[in-house]
Amino acid sequence: MRITQRKGDVAVAQAVATFTRYGFDVSLPLTESAAYDLIVDTGKDIRRVQIKFASGKEVGLRRVHSNSKGYVVKKPLKNTFDWLYVLNSSGEEFLVTYSLAGRNCINPQSKDILASVLRSIKA
Repeated sequence: MRITQRKGDVAVAQAVATFTRYGFDVSLPLTESAAYDLIVDTGKDIRRVQIKFASGKEVGLRRVHSNSKGYVVKKPLKNTFDWLYVLNSSGEEFLVTYSLAGRNCINPQSKDILASVLRSIKA
């Protein structure tokens, strides 16, 4: 298995554990074609969550996949996902709840630290 894929798997597993610890119900899409990795039921609404692992400060947002003509690169479109969960190599977790449509990358900030964002959502 590729190392990048393994890092993504770790990020998904950590996201499931974290959202569950905060009392949310978590569902996984059955297909790989969805533009999101998890569905989180907050008890008030349902959110589609894209998951990323970041080795550095910058998180790439493009999705890359292949088809019969080669590789296809897609930037996030509006309403593709609701939240972006980021796990970095230090174990810090971030949750971005604002639109990232059309962006190539993001540098999660202290305002995006997962615990504080989730506390405000649960309030």
